[in-house]
Amino acid sequence: MTMMNARVHSASRAWGRWAAAATAAVAGPALAVNDLKGGPGVNQLNLHEPVTRIAADQMWLHNFMLIVCLVIFVAVFGVMFYSIFKHRKSKGAVSANFHESVAVEIAWTIVPFLIVIGMALPATKVVVAMKDTTNADLTIKATGYQWKWGYDYLKGEGEGIGFLATLDTEQRESSNSGHPEKVDNYLLKVDNPLVVPVDRKIRIITTANDVIHAWMVPAFGVKQDAIPGFVRDTWFKAEKVGDYYGQCAELCGKEHAYMPIHVKVVSAEDYTKWVDGKKKEIAAKADDPSKVWEQAALIARGEKIYAANCAVCHKPDGKGAGPIKPLDGSPVVLSEDKLQQVQVVLNGRMDKGMPSWKQLNDTEIAAVVTYTKNSWSNKTGQTVQPSEVQAARK
Repeated sequence: MTMMNARVHSASRAWGRWAAAATAAVAGPALAVNDLKGGPGVNQLNLHEPVTRIAADQMWLHNFMLIVCLVIFVAVFGVMFYSIFKHRKSKGAVSANFHESVAVEIAWTIVPFLIVIGMALPATKVVVAMKDTTNADLTIKATGYQWKWGYDYLKGEGEGIGFLATLDTEQRESSNSGHPEKVDNYLLKVDNPLVVPVDRKIRIITTANDVIHAWMVPAFGVKQDAIPGFVRDTWFKAEKVGDYYGQCAELCGKEHAYMPIHVKVVSAEDYTKWVDGKKKEIAAKADDPSKVWEQAALIARGEKIYAANCAVCHKPDGKGAGPIKPLDGSPVVLSEDKLQQVQVVLNGRMDKGMPSWKQLNDTEIAAVVTYTKNSWSNKTGQTVQPSEVQAARK
């Protein structure tokens, strides 16, 4: 008896250790990240917290449709299982023999019709509101590039401002390392967020420079395709100050995961200050295309432009990868005709996967071309001046 108790106790301890190990395995390590305010949450199941009227309506519509479907499910299967149980053979039930029932025919025609109308009316109201981009306080064009967003303020306060928004360099390097840093805004941090005022209707015009992209910010209830050669539009009116995040929602190539969207909603006063500061910054950076640069200065500037725009595809060492042609030793780069490379940068070569970079100004293009012509094994000694790029645009 004592031996039996010992065995039971030993088995009990073994079971306890196994159960504890299993519980730890299921629970996993402690979460290293937290919910991102305005962005995704840890183990998120529901839609994002809405900060626009449209997003709130979408969430209500989602919940309403879910309840309607649940009621239909319970009603249909409830009647079905009740009928199976109530009229089972063991109870001596005998099936009725009839060919039609006018009442049933009318019921299963009218009831679904009323359900569809009841669902369609609120859905149509929300869809119509989503498409109403009139009377906007601010109009911004969002252009998708592989793989970044370009923003141009077309109408309203801030008109004339334009910039590119690219994934933060540190986060990109962290991802490339294979051991990314555990941060709440992983792959959502950009160098230049889109800044808009709170409680203002913002119209977003979308297009693309190369392939189809999609501008999506879940907290705003906004998702609009950006298609090359076409113009689409959407709108939002944020009711809360804060930072809100999204991503390109169209599979746009190998760097699709590195194309985030960050919208910073600020007060009207802070927005005015941002506009003034941004315009001063743009004026300070404005380059005179008639200025003649020394080669060393162009190369130094071109290295920064290359790292921010070109290194993603052509690699920092200029070797390229896969279908991306290398710049190190490239016949176009080594050509004595400097304008060959200038034309490729300006107009792109979509058959080779090279997009147009007309959004860069003349000095920036001259700098990056000069840098590539004098880096790695490309010791051409050639210098491209901004005035040559300006002439090539015409």
